Amino acid sequence: MSVRPLPRPWSGRTSLRRKIAALAAATALLVVAAVGVLVHLWTADDIRGRGEARAMNTLYAAMEVYRRTGVLTDGAEIDPDGLPAALRDPADGERHPAYDGHVEANVGPSVWAAQRTGGPGSPVLAVQINLGPDRANLSRLDAAMAVASLIALAAAVPLAVYGAGLLSRRLDRVAETAARISAGDLDARTGPTKGRDEVADIAATVDRMADSLALRLRTERRFTADVAHELRTPVGGLLAAVDLLPPGETEDLLRARVRDLRDLVEDLLEISRLDAGAEEPVRVRVPLGAVVADAVSRTGLTTEVVEVTDTARTAAEGIVRTVETDPRRLERIVANLVVNAHRHGAAPVQVTVDATAVVVRDHGPGFPDDLLLHGPRRFHTGARERGSGHGLGLTIASGQARLLGAELLLANAPDGGAVATLRLPS
Repeated sequence: MSVRPLPRPWSGRTSLRRKIAALAAATALLVVAAVGVLVHLWTADDIRGRGEARAMNTLYAAMEVYRRTGVLTDGAEIDPDGLPAALRDPADGERHPAYDGHVEANVGPSVWAAQRTGGPGSPVLAVQINLGPDRANLSRLDAAMAVASLIALAAAVPLAVYGAGLLSRRLDRVAETAARISAGDLDARTGPTKGRDEVADIAATVDRMADSLALRLRTERRFTADVAHELRTPVGGLLAAVDLLPPGETEDLLRARVRDLRDLVEDLLEISRLDAGAEEPVRVRVPLGAVVADAVSRTGLTTEVVEVTDTARTAAEGIVRTVETDPRRLERIVANLVVNAHRHGAAPVQVTVDATAVVVRDHGPGFPDDLLLHGPRRFHTGARERGSGHGLGLTIASGQARLLGAELLLANAPDGGAVATLRLPS
């Protein structure tokens, strides 16, 4: 039984496998882009450097031939029209290179080298080295890099998904164990996990936490059971002793207090048996409406009982709706819910029987948020305005419902008041 179904701790979130795969893909893309850019820049710089070296060497050889024979060789020209402006008027007689990014047809970009043939004012001998073929090779290199990068990415992403899946499954196993523990299954354990990493440490820590929590709860339950058992005999003696007192106001007051103490001890014993799993339901088929009405009448509290019929034919033919359950435990649950509604809520209190559901509604301040969030807890009544009590009524009702395989839902009505819904198994 639970106040409301616990959601899976990993629901509504992006899968860790997808996150890791996306991170791996993004990292691979960044690496590929960085390597591609670096290779492109380095290759482009190398092409330009080799082009300048070729231009300077060609110019040197052409100048030597021109000065000896006056013949232009190796494509050398005198004051060509396409010569960059920086080389048209060299200030000295040294060789100077210049890069020309202009492209025309299959020529360009280019590297020029120029030098005056004589003193100041003499013609300029220039050589042009076409870098177009090298640039075409660079484009082919870029395309090859892109294809290789895509192939590497296509191989890396599935590997990343597979590795992330292994990690995600291990983490899901730990998360599922933690969810079972939070839902009340103190025997849930992750067990040994592969690897010696942080996931294995988390799994071991969760198991140690569960062991410690289970030990503390067992100690608490054993203490509660021992105290209730030991108090049962003296409380019975007190109740017998009260019967010997002369009638009067004092005798009535003592009798009421001793009975309250006896009821508290019985409640503690019942909770202890439920916690220990020592109870077994005795299931028979009974009319649900009659059992609920009888349980309400036994409380002695003014409560309206309404049974909802499915159809007019059901009422006309006198068909009695029955359920297979333990009637004694069902009466216990209904009685506790009704007493809780009267004690902590406000009139009118109404009990509605609909199919296999029993709804107890009051018109008080409603259940406190802490109770709706964490469920019933012994010796915890929640908000102060809900009155006094030991917080055992709802605890017993939830334990008995869990034993019957039923679901107990606690909520607040929109117009005020607490609503407790008991859903029996079909």
